[in-house]
Amino acid sequence: MINIPECSVVVITYNDAARLARAVRSVLRQSLRNIEVIIADDASTDGTGKVARELQRRDARVRYLRGEVNSGGCGVPRNRGVAAARAPYVMFLDSDDELTRHACKSMLLEIERTGADFVTGQIARLYEQTGKTARYYPALFTRRRTVEGIAREPEMFLDSFSTNKLYRAELLRQVPFREDMHYEDHVFSTALYCAARRFAVVPWVVYLWHRASAESDERLSISLCLTDMANVRSRIRAARLSDDILRDSGLGGLGDLVHERQRRFIRQDLRVYLNPLPSRDPAWIEEFVSVIHPYLAELDPVVFETVDPLLRVCCSFILDGRPDELLVAARSLNGPKAPPRVAVREGGRTYWGAVADERREITSLRMAELPYSASRLRHEAVVTGEGSLITLAITTYDPFGVLAATPGWTAFLRFRNHRVRLEPRAPDGDGGYPSEATIDLTAIRHGRLGFEGRYDPVVEIVNPDGRVTSDRLLVDPRTAPFGTTILWHEVVVKAEGTAAFLRVLWRRQGLLRQLPRLKRAATRLLRQLGGPEVKLRVYKGLISVMPPRGNLALFESDVGTGYTGNPRYIYEELRRRNTPLKVVWSAAGTRGDFPPGVRLVRRMSWRHVWTMARAGYWVDSHGMPLAYPKPPGTRYLQTWHGQGIKSVGFDAPDLRADFDGPRATWRAAVDRWDALVSPSAEFERVFVPSNGYRGRLLRHGSPRCDVLVHGDQKAVRRAREALEIPHWSRVLLYAPTYRDRAKGSGRSVRADLAAMAEALAGDWTVVLRTHPVERFEVPEHLRHFVRQAGSYPEVNDLMLLSDALLTDYSSLMCDYAVTGRPMLFLIDDWDEYRRVERGVYHDLPAIAPGPCLTTTEELIEALRDLEGLTASFASRYIAFRRTWCADEKGHAAAKVVDAFFEGSHVQALRPAGARQLSRLSLPGRPR
Repeated sequence: MINIPECSVVVITYNDAARLARAVRSVLRQSLRNIEVIIADDASTDGTGKVARELQRRDARVRYLRGEVNSGGCGVPRNRGVAAARAPYVMFLDSDDELTRHACKSMLLEIERTGADFVTGQIARLYEQTGKTARYYPALFTRRRTVEGIAREPEMFLDSFSTNKLYRAELLRQVPFREDMHYEDHVFSTALYCAARRFAVVPWVVYLWHRASAESDERLSISLCLTDMANVRSRIRAARLSDDILRDSGLGGLGDLVHERQRRFIRQDLRVYLNPLPSRDPAWIEEFVSVIHPYLAELDPVVFETVDPLLRVCCSFILDGRPDELLVAARSLNGPKAPPRVAVREGGRTYWGAVADERREITSLRMAELPYSASRLRHEAVVTGEGSLITLAITTYDPFGVLAATPGWTAFLRFRNHRVRLEPRAPDGDGGYPSEATIDLTAIRHGRLGFEGRYDPVVEIVNPDGRVTSDRLLVDPRTAPFGTTILWHEVVVKAEGTAAFLRVLWRRQGLLRQLPRLKRAATRLLRQLGGPEVKLRVYKGLISVMPPRGNLALFESDVGTGYTGNPRYIYEELRRRNTPLKVVWSAAGTRGDFPPGVRLVRRMSWRHVWTMARAGYWVDSHGMPLAYPKPPGTRYLQTWHGQGIKSVGFDAPDLRADFDGPRATWRAAVDRWDALVSPSAEFERVFVPSNGYRGRLLRHGSPRCDVLVHGDQKAVRRAREALEIPHWSRVLLYAPTYRDRAKGSGRSVRADLAAMAEALAGDWTVVLRTHPVERFEVPEHLRHFVRQAGSYPEVNDLMLLSDALLTDYSSLMCDYAVTGRPMLFLIDDWDEYRRVERGVYHDLPAIAPGPCLTTTEELIEALRDLEGLTASFASRYIAFRRTWCADEKGHAAAKVVDAFFEGSHVQALRPAGARQLSRLSLPGRPR
């Protein structure tokens, strides 16, 4: 090698011949080519040396260093590699892991750009058993930044790895690794943070940390040898040395960095032992408590105050020397995250256990304040099996008084679709309700083809009004799996996960195992015979020879996702008039929320294709299948699904690019429309030209807004009861729209719901209505304040229920204006949204009928003075309604039915040939 390399990567290894080549190849494949690989072998006794020499022979960038005696740790080979490095920058790699392809180049550019002493990047754990990856502490790496010393961001103590960083070589030579201990990374990282005046953080993944299961890897890494008590002692020693380094550096008083690093020990080091603790035997747990207790006892009580409440509870039991209680609490850290057996509430605060000990306060988890259907009970079970019978002795704990406050409740044990009534007895000595049940697995039906999969049995508690709350069954983690054979199935019952809940696995056997393969083959054949191209050809053939039926209408809302929107209210008007028109609804899924008596057809099934071809009327709110031409003589009413400030049609991101295919497809789809529901003059000004529509407009308002004009108290009560909102609470409907460049990411929910809950939970309940393409799960500790309503069937109910609307750029704002109720707009990404993301037709801050906010703090203050703000925006609100709601008089559905169906409707209901039906077409429409 003639040129000095730009980066040296030190790969440490010991007896890892099988994986060393993979690690080295990940370095040699780097986009930064001027690189050297230093294999630092800690005296391997297997074939590692042979692999290393072969790698060196094949690529001159590889150098091989071999120690004579195994050091027993990682410090010696890393220091040896640093001493041999010729590049100005150094990275480390363990031989069982990999670097991502651009790790070296991207981090080198970052360190030179920022002048940092080192750059740290995201680690992703790669689970070899599944191939899935998970980012490690992703919150630390959400944004690219330069940090002027650890005192500015002490949270970075959580990033204690040496392998996800690129260093200046001279800094590494000043901060060597300890060579006399395990977990030298922790001590090294503390010394590094003390020595660095500046470091940079990049958000992309630079290091793949391979995680092999214990079964697949006999030689587990030091960090995974958690059952060895010497491992615990090594971590404690590393923690104490790190504390001493901080104190000696003079940084201990800056923002109390010692306390911050000790919190890192609790959150990270202690947690790795607590997670699997429920599966340890009592003697191990007792010894663990005795070993860890002295270090925790040294910590200032302030260290525990800001850690996770359940971790703090576990620490309190360690400090009190109560391993039995520690075991109960540790089972709540993972898996089902079960509640305590006993809790007490005093002064509006909740405590784990029967005593109000401030160290065991769990108020912030809000378990005691959840609505009934989300309430938490703890079900512990002892499970035994004999043949096909499973017997469970269950103890149900009611720590928050849910059962005591719900007289008349009933309990059931559910195994998938099989339900058994429980008869819990009065609480016994430890406060639990005992019950027993025996399940005969032969009674569980799985259909003719059987079942392959798993499920977790649950206990369901049903209150008198039919609401159900359920939780999984906790079992002893050391319960040995047992199995049986039932009706061509192998069944295994086992404890799952470190928290250990009951799981049942079913696997087909014998001939039954072959049936799914045959079914899949038959399905593939049917798909080939009835694929999209075949269906389209058949459809075109049908419409060329068969006339539509004038008394048949096909309705669809939002591409078949439900019974809602303008089509729903037009259909209900037709039903109210008792017209003889036969209406069939297209549904993308199951019956779901369609009312009884509504005829359904599965979208894109053969029956759907037949109905499209035969229907004399099409009515939908988005678009019938785009490639399907409208049959001659069929009349198509397009109702659309909203109006607002966002770009639409050929101006929207998915169509404004100059690609002929999508634009031509949409142009042909729009040409099928015979009439378009137009809710306002503004809609006509924007929507019609942006979609190239040239047909008839039915300007009578939106049928779906009629109910907003008239109100519906039954709908309000229905929504309040379904969402379990207290009668005294005001309701804020939060309806953000999706971001085109981040669909399904959850990033449309930009309000800090936790901060809102802290400030407003006593007065308000938030009903969160995300867009259908969005994916967002409300955390459990916020469910006392936030009701997730993305799947609630009718958004009109939510608007009528609410006292105010919070949105950003959603078209819902135009419908909501019909109610006259307050609106608030959280638009912290306004510039990005209008310029880069979606594009808009209106300057929202200039026309909004309510305050435009950029922070959650502003939002909270606005809600506290809602009446005053509403009055200050009165004139804007009037102008906003005049723009979008002037035609909303409350009878749009009737007017649309009159305009589209009546007049020619009687004639259409007679038996008619194709020629007669063709006369029903609206004048002036191109064919």
